[in-house]
Amino acid sequence: MLIFYISLATIALLAIIFYLIYKGFQTPVNPHNKIPKNTGLKIQEVDFLSVKNQPIYAWKMDVNPDFPTLILVHGWGRNVERMTPYLKRLCCRGFNMLAFDARGHGNSHKDGNMTMLKFAEDIASATDYILSNEKQINKEISLIGLSIGGASSILAASRDERIRKVVTVGAFAHPLVVMRKQLSDRHIPYIPFTWLFFKFMKWRIGLDFNAIAPVNNIKKAKADFLLIHGVNDKIVPLEQAFQLKEAQPKVELWKIPNRGHSNCHLEPGFWDKISDFLLDK
Repeated sequence: MLIFYISLATIALLAIIFYLIYKGFQTPVNPHNKIPKNTGLKIQEVDFLSVKNQPIYAWKMDVNPDFPTLILVHGWGRNVERMTPYLKRLCCRGFNMLAFDARGHGNSHKDGNMTMLKFAEDIASATDYILSNEKQINKEISLIGLSIGGASSILAASRDERIRKVVTVGAFAHPLVVMRKQLSDRHIPYIPFTWLFFKFMKWRIGLDFNAIAPVNNIKKAKADFLLIHGVNDKIVPLEQAFQLKEAQPKVELWKIPNRGHSNCHLEPGFWDKISDFLLDK
């Protein structure tokens, strides 16, 4: 009888921990506020369709038909509003831009738990939307992605030769490494909890994490890459950027001292660096 109760308590403990881990990786609800008015140019509210044929909400800025269009991709639990500094600082340099709410974020439709693959699918949908616009004179598409948005931009570029350049900020090399670190930071041991959870997620989502990992896809892309990473990044350690660089030595890696995961854009020269990279032929 004692063994029965111990087994029951163990199963209950596993169930509780699994539930807490699962809830921790659910997409946070984070609606955005009003459209910024002080960008210097009008932002249009537009919708385009996801692979589920449901609307994805976006902000669009048409600035200069001779300049490329940048697709701006926010990070986990954020929304289009996170890209406001990029809209403000890059529109005056001539770039056309489209910033969108990934599925499950902001004003876009829900689609269960979001994954890096779903982010990449939304980037592809955004690219289709831009290139289907007859008024879009310049067909050059480049991406700027933050965190998971950057990792997903690498995956999207590896699947789509229409994407010319990619800038990532705080992108990770492998999703499981980052997820494992987050759980370790919460003092959840890898054996048995994290290991079992990863097995459960692979079964539940049906996703091969190795197949979508940026470190395994960056070399497949035709695009040029600028990887930006804060040396003091505690969420996605700098080692992740080194792994991406090792996987594709041709990429440019800019390591920014004294910056973390979310403040690299405050570095002097940040906007010049991005602009020069994107406009370099």
